[in-house]
Amino acid sequence: MPDPILELRDVKTHFPVTHGFIFKRHLGTVKAVDGVTLSIERGEVLGLVGESGCGKSTLARTIMQLVPTTAGAVVLEGKNLTTGTLAEVHDVRRDLQMVFQDPYASLNPRITVFDTLAEPLLVHKVCPAADVPARVAELMQLVGLSPRFMQKYPHEFSGGQRQRIAIARALALEPKIIIADEPVSALDVSIQAQILNLISQLCRKMNLSLIFIAHDLSVVKHISDRIAVMYLGKIVELGPAVEVIERPLHPYTRALISAIPTANPDAERSRQRIVLPGDPPSPMNPPAGCSFHPRCPYVQEKCKAAVPPLIPGDHNRTVACVRIGEI
Repeated sequence: MPDPILELRDVKTHFPVTHGFIFKRHLGTVKAVDGVTLSIERGEVLGLVGESGCGKSTLARTIMQLVPTTAGAVVLEGKNLTTGTLAEVHDVRRDLQMVFQDPYASLNPRITVFDTLAEPLLVHKVCPAADVPARVAELMQLVGLSPRFMQKYPHEFSGGQRQRIAIARALALEPKIIIADEPVSALDVSIQAQILNLISQLCRKMNLSLIFIAHDLSVVKHISDRIAVMYLGKIVELGPAVEVIERPLHPYTRALISAIPTANPDAERSRQRIVLPGDPPSPMNPPAGCSFHPRCPYVQEKCKAAVPPLIPGDHNRTVACVRIGEI
C-alpha cells in the first residue's frame, strides 16, 4: 500500500481471567484479538465484518488505545501509539476519533448537545472560546441537525438524531480517521440508510479514512473500498469489496455472504444458505491450527496442524486458508 495512514502490526489484545479477590488465581486468557495485521490508506473506507464475539469492537478500542495492547504495534502516521506516553496519545486524539454503537450510552445524559460538541473544541484548543458557539452550530448543520436544538439533552432526540450528534462530536476535531463501530445496528432500517449515506458523504467531502465495523455484509458492501473478514480474533480474508462479496475465497466468508437476504422473492427462494455446524470456539481455548477448522465443511488434517498465514490470492486479496484454490 503506497501511503498508509494507519498500520496494525501483529496486534494482540488478551484479557486474563482470574478467580478470587485477595488471592487471585489465573484461570486462563481470553484472546480477543490474536495477531491482526492491516494497513489503511488515506481516504479509504475499510469494512470490518464478522459474527458477534469475533473481536471487532475490541480491535477498534485497541486502535483507539482505550484498552491496552498485549503485543504488536498500532502506528498512526509513523507514531507508535502502543509505546507512546499518555500525553502523546492525547495529542493524536485529534486525528483518530470513534463513533460507538449505542449513541445514547456514548453521550452524557447530563449535559446538553452544545456542551457535548464544545468540550473537545475547548480541551484541544481548536478555536477561541468566543468562536465555539459558531463552530457547534456549523457541526450540527454538517450532520443535518438544526442549531436551535443545541440546548437540548440527548434524551430529547430520536435514536437517529443521537447518532448524528455522535458523528458531529467525532468530526469536531477534524480527524484523519474515524472508526465507526456498528453505528447503525441500533437504528430502524429506514434511519440506517440515512446514517450510512451521511457517513459516506462526509468521508468523501472531508477525505477521511474510515474503519466501518459491522456484522452485516449487506450494509458493508455499499460503503467499503475493501473488506476484512474477522473470525475468532484473526483476519481470515482481506480484499476489494466487490471481489470479496462476489467471489469469496474463505469458507467462512462464503457462509457469511450466503446469509445476506435479497429483495427479489424468486432469488430469495432459490438462495442456498450455508449453515455452519456448531458454535464458534471459545477465545479462551481456541483450537489448534486453523481456528475455523471445527466448523469448516472442507477441513483436512493439514488444517489442524498449523495456523494458516494470510496467503496472497487473485485481485489483490489475501486469504488465511491452506486449501486456497482447492475449494
